[in-house]
Amino acid sequence: MSPVFPTVREVLALVPVRHGAPRLVAGEAGLDRPVRWVHVAEVPDIATLLGGGELVLTTGIGLPADDAGLRAFIGDLADVGVSGLVVELGRRYVSGVPRVMAAAAERRGLPLVELRRATPFVRITEAVHALIVDAQLTELRATEEIHQRFTELSVEGAEPAEVLRQAAELAGCPVVLENLSRQVLAYDPAGESAELLLDGWEQHSRRIRPTGRTAYDPDSGWLVTAVGARGQDWGRLLLRWPAAEAAPPTRLTILIERAASTLALGRLIRRDAEGLERQIHRTLLTALIDHSRPVDEVALRAKALGVTLDRRHLVGVVVRHRSDDPAGDAGPDAADDPRAVARREPAGPEAGPARLRDLAEAVGQAVREARLTALTSAVDDHAVGALLALPDPADEEKALAAFATALRRVRLDAAPVRAFPPRPARPADVAGRGGPVGGVRPVDGPARPAVVVAAGSGVGSLREARRSLVEARQIAEAARRDPRDLPCFRLPHVGLAGLLHLLRDEPRLQTFVERELGALLGYDAQHPREQLLGTLRAYLEQGRNKSAAASAAHLSRPAFYERLARIGRILDADLDSVDQCLSLHVALLALDAVRTP
Repeated sequence: MSPVFPTVREVLALVPVRHGAPRLVAGEAGLDRPVRWVHVAEVPDIATLLGGGELVLTTGIGLPADDAGLRAFIGDLADVGVSGLVVELGRRYVSGVPRVMAAAAERRGLPLVELRRATPFVRITEAVHALIVDAQLTELRATEEIHQRFTELSVEGAEPAEVLRQAAELAGCPVVLENLSRQVLAYDPAGESAELLLDGWEQHSRRIRPTGRTAYDPDSGWLVTAVGARGQDWGRLLLRWPAAEAAPPTRLTILIERAASTLALGRLIRRDAEGLERQIHRTLLTALIDHSRPVDEVALRAKALGVTLDRRHLVGVVVRHRSDDPAGDAGPDAADDPRAVARREPAGPEAGPARLRDLAEAVGQAVREARLTALTSAVDDHAVGALLALPDPADEEKALAAFATALRRVRLDAAPVRAFPPRPARPADVAGRGGPVGGVRPVDGPARPAVVVAAGSGVGSLREARRSLVEARQIAEAARRDPRDLPCFRLPHVGLAGLLHLLRDEPRLQTFVERELGALLGYDAQHPREQLLGTLRAYLEQGRNKSAAASAAHLSRPAFYERLARIGRILDADLDSVDQCLSLHVALLALDAVRTP
């Protein structure tokens, strides 16, 4: 995509200009400056009437006769930012422009061109202005295509990968979508090496510091805009424009902003192909979670579906698979058997939605078998939620146990476990882990369930139901990696690390990490050999015992103390303060959580 305005070099290649036998006298370094307009001037104080970007044409008849005046004339043009100066010989200067004028132009990097043959200036201005208008028309057409393309993507609810592919195709440049923790969510290298594009991305991204919501960082060569909706940003969209080039054209700014809007809109849109009743269940659960509808309206519509929520003890429950990969449902034993892996068919694009629909059906059936009343629906791409409505708060534990038992029975009935033929035992099976004798590994024993059932705290009103549902979803996410096989996970079963892990995609948590540790992460990005973050981690993990931390960091105590002092200055923090160190420690745990897939 070429810039809107032609450059001085392109203007000199035009036929009317070449007719004048042009010769570059000075300022070759400025030949790639854009020409915004062409202005004819025969007075020495013309600079006060210019706005920058003009190519000035003159015969020189009105220029100063003294050297100081010529230097001042060139200086004024350079200060105002003109693109170049073209002088026609014959009227004032016969053999060439004065040397003092050429020297002044060379010092300021201002292109100075002689026309050694008489040329009507009107032909030059017509040719250049036609080129500018044509480029602007091309820009307008490209902008129209951008709006049309991204409008279609918005209507279709395109995935982020498709949005970035279209943006890279229109721009001809690599495009990257990242979250607030500088982790890449999607990208398109535009034909370049993806490995080179993403190598050391976090450190590279932290060095990209544009000013404004949408801005170009000339030091790094990236055009950046924030991505978000409803006043909450959740990421950045970056487009690489070579730093050696001029600033990116306006249409690239329009493109990246339209792409960001499409991504933000796509995050808000949730399409599903469920039946009408399931759609209403989902609408009501989503309304409770998002506060998008008044609770009285939710209660009324739920009652119309046969689910009474008023004057009930409400418990949010979330059921999700331990693995986000549909291929991971075969269980630990099958995954450990190479023959099982060989037999596993690759999961197609419909495997995830189909698996979610199956889980939603199982949850609904389990609710019915346990004789419970609940709203049930998928709450995201991997989890199914249920809001249990119980007549008596004392029935909470009993109801959850009945639901978990019914769900396990429903899933076993619907998908019986396939057994694979026995294989010879490994030495670790027999001796190292107390495995079976005789070289046969049993495959029919109980395995850890492929799903997690989590419940939030019970609440006494529909206005508090969101808290219970959100809590259940957080517990389910944190419990995915818990090795225990519990019928139902509750909040006491997950610790701080688990809580931070399940909140890792929350922009406010990422903002907290950046606020607490951003300066130190930025320093480490600029000084990769020092890595002060590791020093801070050692200090906090050793309970602020400096001697033990220095030993753990393999540093001498004086060197370790000096690093701690530098960290304190960078973060503007008192590392002897318990409260500040606690905040930094939580930020470190949160950083680990957002960096963990």
